[in-house]
Amino acid sequence: MRFLLCAGLLAAGPGGAQTIPPMPASALPTPAPASSLRTYALRLRPGQDVRQELLAFVEHHNLKAACVLTAVGSLTTATLRLANQEGATVYQGHFEIVSLVGTLARSGSHLHLSVSDSTGRTVGGHLLEGNRVYTTLELVIGELPELEFRRETDPTFGYRELTVYPAAAPARGPAPRRAGRKK
Repeated sequence: MRFLLCAGLLAAGPGGAQTIPPMPASALPTPAPASSLRTYALRLRPGQDVRQELLAFVEHHNLKAACVLTAVGSLTTATLRLANQEGATVYQGHFEIVSLVGTLARSGSHLHLSVSDSTGRTVGGHLLEGNRVYTTLELVIGELPELEFRRETDPTFGYRELTVYPAAAPARGPAPRRAGRKK
């Protein structure tokens, strides 16, 4: 069916199909500054809470801009805030993590989790506290040291959304003394 629709549009020629004008450059999002990438690998163990451990990792390493690069593991409890819902939905059983993505920062993190059950049924939403590791959770976290993620209120809906800034330059003290060679 798609092929027929595309073939019909192509056959219609210049006057038969509408073209969509390109988006003006002023409407395109401004790209954030580039950054190098530093990676961390870690493993969570049975019973640990995924969100609590990730946020503790962010605090311990003072991460100002980071993301989840990959996650593989299993849960016995999945606690999610589903799309357009106010509260948590809790699932009990044995689940495979099929996706864990998001941004991490001391100023605020935003994480989504998808899990599947033994029948392959998959559900996903915002990662809340209460996601308990079953056997393991292997994670690779990427830090963007030249950036800083902040959460600022977006007037469109009133939510605190991601804003990206260049990282503040580290404070410099007096120049270190160099040991001189004796003559």
